[in-house]
Amino acid sequence: MTLRTIESLGDLSGRRVIVRCDLNVPIADGAVGDDGRIRASLPTLNALIHRGAKVVVISHLGRPDGTRDARYSLKPVAQRLSELLGAPVAVADDTVGSGAEATVAALEDGEVAVLENLRFNPGETSKDAAERRAFAEKLARFGDALVSDGFGVVHRKQASVYELAQVLPSAAGSLIAAETDVLDRLTERPARPYTVVLGGSKVSDKLGVIAHLLPRVDRLLIGGGMLFTFLKAQGHPVGASLLEEDQLDTVRGYLAEAAARGVEIVLPTDVVVAERFAGDAAHGVQAADAIENGPAGASGIGLDIGPETAARFAELVASSTTVFWNGPMGVFEFPAFAHGTKSVAEALTRVSGLGVVGGGDSAAAVRALGFTDEQFGHVSTGGGASLEFLEGKKLPGLEVLGWA
Repeated sequence: MTLRTIESLGDLSGRRVIVRCDLNVPIADGAVGDDGRIRASLPTLNALIHRGAKVVVISHLGRPDGTRDARYSLKPVAQRLSELLGAPVAVADDTVGSGAEATVAALEDGEVAVLENLRFNPGETSKDAAERRAFAEKLARFGDALVSDGFGVVHRKQASVYELAQVLPSAAGSLIAAETDVLDRLTERPARPYTVVLGGSKVSDKLGVIAHLLPRVDRLLIGGGMLFTFLKAQGHPVGASLLEEDQLDTVRGYLAEAAARGVEIVLPTDVVVAERFAGDAAHGVQAADAIENGPAGASGIGLDIGPETAARFAELVASSTTVFWNGPMGVFEFPAFAHGTKSVAEALTRVSGLGVVGGGDSAAAVRALGFTDEQFGHVSTGGGASLEFLEGKKLPGLEVLGWA
């Protein structure tokens, strides 16, 4: 399976190249918080700058629902991009209007401009293919070619991701190429032993991944809120912890399939249990198969894997050759319940082969806990896209670039 590369577009000197990035980053008080996705766009942008292209960056930010909303302006993103590139970045005050026309027309070779939030236009995310196509054709006026490099949106059939790649000569950027290579290795050619670590709040968010990867992995470690549905499926009490009753039979099926395949599903042996969901809640460690009441006597709620489990998970991760991790082990936003997540992250930095942080909350967690992307084999920029790839689904934003 191959993607069309930038080389397929020929000489780009002096040509206008639209780059679909995923610059959907957190903004607080008018400034960028986590700039990981902006940094991830730099290799492709710098490559095009060095080729002398006139670079037109497009992206979405948040969910403005097809209307202009200053809270979702890309201006802070463009400012951060300018700082990282070490060069001015022009910013249009609209997406396909007169502001965008003037901004793009003023570009010189090797310069970069950012158009306003794609989702200010309802055509970007419309369910009507004709409306998406019409918006894509308006965007196409600003480019001679498209480089698609927003991996976080390739699972969506949206105008800038799908239709624009049909309207203009198109190719994948280096970020999408790297993401697909890593994910293909995880699904089709992993070096063993191969461990997958899944966390996050809900089992239902990971059903497809578990089903698709069970025949491919050696062991599956379960943490986060989803662990309580696994414990309950085994008949253990979980107190007031997060529980998906409607998934119990499904989980029992996975446990049986794993046993039949010789895949080890590793569940926590201890859990950090609190009296309530709060950063300052009284808490203590309890055996995972006997979660009852919290420290104050009320029904307890599990908010992290326990220290014994964290050490065991870290050992299994560090001794693996291939590891994919998606989903925090606990409520890492609260320092009292971040130990499990930090333990897994630290162990992942010691994997001798390929250690992958699967985007989304996992990527946010490792950065919030003080790790850098360079400490891991790969940090995905697309949580949802990564999961759908690992579920074996067809992703329209990749198919349109030649991935089959």
